[in-house]
Amino acid sequence: MIARPLAAIGRLVLAGLAGAGSVALFAANVVSHFLRPPFYLREFGIAVLQIGWLSLPVVGMTAIFTGAALALQIYAGGARFSAESVVPSIVAIGMTRELGPVLGGLMVAARVASSIAAEIGTMKVTEQIDALTTLSTDPMKYLAVPRIAAAVISVPVLVGVGDVIGIMGGWLVGTERLNFNSATYIKNTWAYLEFWDVGSGLVKGAVFGFIIALMGCYYGMNSERGAQGVGRATKSAVVAASVLILAANYLLTEVFFSS
Repeated sequence: MIARPLAAIGRLVLAGLAGAGSVALFAANVVSHFLRPPFYLREFGIAVLQIGWLSLPVVGMTAIFTGAALALQIYAGGARFSAESVVPSIVAIGMTRELGPVLGGLMVAARVASSIAAEIGTMKVTEQIDALTTLSTDPMKYLAVPRIAAAVISVPVLVGVGDVIGIMGGWLVGTERLNFNSATYIKNTWAYLEFWDVGSGLVKGAVFGFIIALMGCYYGMNSERGAQGVGRATKSAVVAASVLILAANYLLTEVFFSS
């Protein structure tokens, strides 16, 4: 009676460790292909368009409403201590350090990780990946590397654009709703915003982009046969990418700002 629960816990732990090891080996295999020819520039360009350009509307909408809501919340909290003037600086720091990268990464994960997993999973189900191998084309090189490289480049750009839009959302609320002077708001934003506030968010964006595309490719290539297998791979890719983004965000924040 006592051994059964412990055995179940042990099986879960071993399965988790096996999954983590499989992902780590997959990631190492992808990284080892980055600098080795051939390079599929056409696939890379298509991936940049799909991951970067087509994700811009959803990231922009998320950022502007986040910045606007953040300004309202900080103003309401600051009013308790007669510190309403901190709204511009806190909105800028909060967007560039945390909310811009994290929310942008989560929105891209929902859109891109699911798309990559579904696309590659469908290719596996229809035996297109086997056909690539038959044609002496490495599926890892042709499918995974261009998408992961495109995500590593595109997501930081999306984060930077989202930071600007989010700060602009805070400025709109601050000037139109909270009666801040526009010139004073912009001056306070620039006065307290440092280079590493923005730089740390862009580094986080690159890491999040790697995680998003890696999870999409991993679960797509390990998808089970049939429509249900592709559906499970898509769901698992989004969940894994989202959880890993939040975990990586904490670790990177600890590294960048622990001092």
